[in-house]
Amino acid sequence: MSMKRILLTGAWVWIAAVGPAAAQTITPQQADEILKELRQIRQLLERMSAQPQRAPEPTPPPDERVTLPSLSGYVMGRPDAPLTLVEFTDLQCPFCRQFHASTFEPLKRAWVDTGKLRFMSRDFPLDFHPHAEAAAVASRCAGEQGKFWELRRALVLNADKLSPESIATHARDFGLDMPRFQSCAADPARRAEVQKEMQEGKVAGVQGTPTFVLGPTTNGSFEGVKIVGAVSIAVLDKKIRELLEAKR
Repeated sequence: MSMKRILLTGAWVWIAAVGPAAAQTITPQQADEILKELRQIRQLLERMSAQPQRAPEPTPPPDERVTLPSLSGYVMGRPDAPLTLVEFTDLQCPFCRQFHASTFEPLKRAWVDTGKLRFMSRDFPLDFHPHAEAAAVASRCAGEQGKFWELRRALVLNADKLSPESIATHARDFGLDMPRFQSCAADPARRAEVQKEMQEGKVAGVQGTPTFVLGPTTNGSFEGVKIVGAVSIAVLDKKIRELLEAKR
């Protein structure tokens, strides 16, 4: 059956539905108008069926919350800051380098320097980075001489150049007492400190670096939202604002 006959049939079905009396009053012009409307309806249905159906927007997964047994480690920022951001880092990790090269300074200016956020460093040297643990120990030994953040930043920004010679060169550049620094680096207690932080990270579900935990500052155990990867300042800004708003 042709489309014209289908449309004509549809018109006469409509005419039959309104009754014989009405059908006798339909003029050829009115019948053409009915056919025209049926064609328009058909074209509309064809256009609708040809349009790709948009998939529903995926629902973002809920924030994963984790707990750390305590807030310990090297800290930057006010002790009474309402929020704390803990970073589990591997100083040989290229993604940690990316975070510190692009995001850390804006984060520090916007939130740490203004007293709204404390930033805490935790070590998480990965097994396949041969110099990561030595770099973590070195930054702690620099901390004994008041240069933790300086050496840590120099090491993470040069994550691809962390040979023992390079680490020693950075230490000398910061004016460290080298015999004292080397004695500290050889102390097994420093490596044990690194391993302890790594174990606490594993219990909290840390698998790679950098991984962050952001939450309200506390005196005991610390609970917060886990954030994974070298996230942008925009991502951290949004999370920080959400948590600050929730505390009000």
